[in-house]
Amino acid sequence: MKKVLILGGTRFFGKRLVDHLLWEGQSEITIATRGNTDPGFPDEVRRIKLDREDPQSLAAAAQSDHWDVVYDNICYSPNDATSACEAFKGRTRRYVLTSTLSVYGDPRPGFTETDFDPYTYPVQPGGRDDFSYGEGKRMAEAVFFQQADFPVAAMRIPIVLGIDDYTKRLHFHVEHVQKGKPIGIPNKDAEIAFINSTEAARFLAWLGKHSLTGPVNAASKGTITLSAMMNLIETVTGMQAQILTRTGPEDMSPFGVAQSWFMDTAKAEQEGYSFEALMDWFPGLVREVALALQSNV
Repeated sequence: MKKVLILGGTRFFGKRLVDHLLWEGQSEITIATRGNTDPGFPDEVRRIKLDREDPQSLAAAAQSDHWDVVYDNICYSPNDATSACEAFKGRTRRYVLTSTLSVYGDPRPGFTETDFDPYTYPVQPGGRDDFSYGEGKRMAEAVFFQQADFPVAAMRIPIVLGIDDYTKRLHFHVEHVQKGKPIGIPNKDAEIAFINSTEAARFLAWLGKHSLTGPVNAASKGTITLSAMMNLIETVTGMQAQILTRTGPEDMSPFGVAQSWFMDTAKAEQEGYSFEALMDWFPGLVREVALALQSNV
């Protein structure tokens, strides 16, 4: 049995990663979290209380065992990454970092892993509040790939969706249509990529077992234009969307990019991973979200 430590495993795709590893039945699982949420895992899942931004707390979690794989879903800054490099030195055989499409900067289509090089990116110290989300992740990657003495892989993902998405970004669009509220979308023709929470978890599990290192893009096959997404929501809800290029901030789409924004997943596919097609799950999720919102009315 592999000893697996998950930093952040109580919600969304972190929780689904635990469920997936339990289903595989090949790992002794420990989750390290603040302890504020009870995810309802069976007793076989060990729990450690962790303050991710406290180096001493992280060191205590690292030193509680020797790990085959560490999954880090809650690293957002170079300081977080530096603490992890120090805490897990000599204590893990593999480290898998959750990163993001946002490391590539301004939206454009078809990013490949080489479009951002964390091996040469300059690092400055700082915490989560000192940088934008994308910059914090860029520097976190840079610290790991430049300083860690253990093998590291970074899963770069686009927007993650699921009925359990606590940010409720897809819910925003469906609910606005249901309530007849305007939605601000600067460019309806922009193509966007997604990954669902189940696949994000499954890919993390795969990456934990693979020897692949460095940054790796992960996303569902295919993209969807924002116009097609809104047409689908209209079909599901039976209501017409009110789409404007400009609105107040409260009505601006969280997907409202000015140009297409997606990445190439050839690296992972060439290593044998097969991603689910976007349109195999996205329409069903839209229906599920619409029904959930209706039941809450």
